[in-house]
Amino acid sequence: MANFQGSRINPTRFSKGQIKFHAIALPLSIAMLIPIVYIINHAFKPLGELFAFPPEIFVKHPTLQNFRDLFNLGGSTGIPMSRYFFNSMIVSVFTVILNVIITIMAAYVFSKKKFAIKGALWGMNQMALMFVTTAVGVPRFIVITKMGLVNTWFAHILPLLAMPVGLFLVKQFVDGIPDALIEAAVMDGAGELTIIAKVIVPLTKPALATSIVLTFQAVWNNVETSNNFITDEAMRTFNYFASSIGTNAAMSAAGVTAAIAVIVFIPNLIIFICMQSQVMNTMSHSGIK
Repeated sequence: MANFQGSRINPTRFSKGQIKFHAIALPLSIAMLIPIVYIINHAFKPLGELFAFPPEIFVKHPTLQNFRDLFNLGGSTGIPMSRYFFNSMIVSVFTVILNVIITIMAAYVFSKKKFAIKGALWGMNQMALMFVTTAVGVPRFIVITKMGLVNTWFAHILPLLAMPVGLFLVKQFVDGIPDALIEAAVMDGAGELTIIAKVIVPLTKPALATSIVLTFQAVWNNVETSNNFITDEAMRTFNYFASSIGTNAAMSAAGVTAAIAVIVFIPNLIIFICMQSQVMNTMSHSGIK
């Protein structure tokens, strides 16, 4: 019975009954792809096409001049554009790695361990879901300055290490792991770290992948840390550079802004494509629960 239901949900062969689903999904897919196609084509448009009205989705005379202007503009500030991009990649990679480690350990503790203030701490995590970045800006500034982390890599990384929504998702998956499985690992002599690495992580991959996507997007698109905690231009990230260009963009900078939009967008697209199957599994699991 389970195999029959699975074959209906995820069919391996095309049948006439699927036509009605394709008739709905295909137009929706095209509609959702149009903004992506437009952003990519927009970056390669010459100035005349950038200001054409009505705007056109596809570029007629592609050019790399927008990207050349962007690189030249980065060099004119005294800091090459590659430095901003390198800073963003370093901050994003390290923050995601540390966030995943903290999230999986915290999810395991909250789900499978008992201690005095467990309920209070979990309640704090749930409350943190309600706060936007602006609401915690002042406390973050006080913490970073008091710790002497201004103009350091930790000023970028520390404020974004905690991802309450990621912890919430991963804990839901850990809750579904039978206690007997963990007890069996303990009887085999496995320590806590071994249990996390060999039992918890393999069974929570979809939730971890979703947490990675959410964390990467939050870090990659972040501007606040460069604005609030960094005064050294060489330590600022690409999105700060992009926002400063966008703020002062005149007609001549429209091509540069279009090129920046693609560079900012592509890493988000790549990481989502790499993780999409796991993300969909997370949504399916959450819906079932």
